[in-house]
Amino acid sequence: MADKKQGIDQALIRDLANILNETDLTEIEVEQDDLRIRVSRAGTPQYVQAPVAPPAAAQFAAAPAAAAAAPVADARSNKNAVTAPMVGTAYLSPAPGARPFVEVGSTVKEGQTILIIEAMKTMNQIPAPRSGKVTEILVGDAAPVEYGEPLVIIE
Repeated sequence: MADKKQGIDQALIRDLANILNETDLTEIEVEQDDLRIRVSRAGTPQYVQAPVAPPAAAQFAAAPAAAAAAPVADARSNKNAVTAPMVGTAYLSPAPGARPFVEVGSTVKEGQTILIIEAMKTMNQIPAPRSGKVTEILVGDAAPVEYGEPLVIIE
């Protein structure tokens, strides 16, 4: 006997959802007597957040943050910047507490590992694209990185 309080057979809805998954359909609808059930995966939830005015203290803090963003823009245009080939988490050493792959002032050879980017639980060694001297490291250890983000400057 179906639960009369809810009026809808939840097992039927689960079965319909399973049929969607098994058949790769985007929508299924059944009608029985005066009950009609439609299960769809066509839409994905979208979250909209209204802009909120920052507190006065945050407005003053925004000015230094904008100034700090300028070096990153310069680094992106720097032809000597090694950029992230993928989105992930950058690690500067092979293991926690271990010595970093490179430090500012280190001389690297082409192909030498300069850091690791973890993406989808895979550790990807990032090699130096050219030989030279590391003049700047632009990311911190265990920092998230975006595709194309400058990581290290090698001159």
